[in-house]
Amino acid sequence: MFFFDFDNYFKMVRLAWNEETQAVRFYYLAVLCLGVPLAASFHAVCFFLDELLFPGLRDVEMKNPIFMVGHARSGTTLAHRLMSQDEGRFSSLMLYECYFPSLLQKKTIRAAARLDERWLGNVLHGLAARFEEWRYGKFRHIHAMSLTKPDEDDISLFYSMASGFWITKMPWMADLDFYHMNDWPEAKRRRYNDFYRAVVRRQLYLNGADKIHLAKNPLWSGRVASLVEAFPDARFVINVRDPRETIPSLLKLMAASWKSLGWPAERQQECLQVLAGQSWHTYQHPLQVLDANPGTRGAVVDYRDLTSDPAATIERVYADLELPMTDAFRESLAAEGKRERKHQTSFSYSLEEFGLEADAIRHELGDLFERFQWPAEDAAMPPAPVEGEPS
Repeated sequence: MFFFDFDNYFKMVRLAWNEETQAVRFYYLAVLCLGVPLAASFHAVCFFLDELLFPGLRDVEMKNPIFMVGHARSGTTLAHRLMSQDEGRFSSLMLYECYFPSLLQKKTIRAAARLDERWLGNVLHGLAARFEEWRYGKFRHIHAMSLTKPDEDDISLFYSMASGFWITKMPWMADLDFYHMNDWPEAKRRRYNDFYRAVVRRQLYLNGADKIHLAKNPLWSGRVASLVEAFPDARFVINVRDPRETIPSLLKLMAASWKSLGWPAERQQECLQVLAGQSWHTYQHPLQVLDANPGTRGAVVDYRDLTSDPAATIERVYADLELPMTDAFRESLAAEGKRERKHQTSFSYSLEEFGLEADAIRHELGDLFERFQWPAEDAAMPPAPVEGEPS
């Protein structure tokens, strides 16, 4: 059955109802009271039909998944997309598939795409491209998103009211917690993870039941202990980067999103402070869980290695996870790595923009500064286009 978090939903309705700005209140009440019930009901019906139309779905199991976590802007997108090139081994959710988690929906969309290419002159493809540019184009200099590229599995929980992406739409970080799953009641954790497993099973049915699911979710850095509990055969890739770079980068990304929605500066600042404080746990928790569970296979990816030599870095990840690498993928990886090194961005940021001090970050994460040998002096923030800023 399709999962829906009624507790989160009614809490969000109450928060929207109590908004002081009338236009904001009416807009979010319309989204929550009209848009969400319609979308969630549609997904629920499709989920139910999946079991009737595709009886083989019951035989699909989620085995040995790989979860890629790490602070946002630490290289998770680059590492995930490089590993996703190994198509014969891995299965991942593309962005459009996250928004349409039912197997029936995915098959219908793929059939429509084939029909469009053969008979309609790619009219539908053109409309999708224009929507993609309108929706994601203005943020591509910060974080590249595409409907047909792998993205964060967490988005598949959006219309279940269980996705952290709601925070990008409604900055109520002091009231809504999509992050600290380890602290939730066991029954709630089980419901979340059982539904997520059902989503992944549908993707494996589509891409190949023998494949390994490869998931990238920076937000899930706060629930690694729960993932080990729910998926004992899981493996983990933990991305790390100097926090004096990642933390202000994430804050600027979120501030840009919230500003575009017209949220007042004081509300944004309150949420940014909560997000900055959460960053300490994001850095520490995944590494602590991996250290505490020696039976769980894991790899740690240093952003400096990933951007300087992507191919060699991913090969080390394969070795740490005990995955054999084919010669064909090794060649593909080398070519893909060269393209990634040519990537440039004009995104700039600084600690001072958000009232942060490098000394405070070093104080909170001093053990990691020593472990990863991040320079003692303040990291230089890129004031102009620089090479290698994948998220």
